[in-house]
Amino acid sequence: MKVSVAADKCVAAGQCVLLAPEVFDQREEDGVVVLLDETPGPELYDAVRESAMVCPAAAIRLAES
Repeated sequence: MKVSVAADKCVAAGQCVLLAPEVFDQREEDGVVVLLDETPGPELYDAVRESAMVCPAAAIRLAES
């Protein structure tokens, strides 16, 4: 799995950080998403998929092979 984010679409809801804190964080100044790990391990796939599904701005993209 490869993860990418569109920071310009992010509305700083923070759901991704709550679900997968190993993969996502938020900037201090405005809460916009920061991608910590673009190729997370298989143990994080479910949390990352859920993060992408619940993102209100659809700012998280997943490429699965």
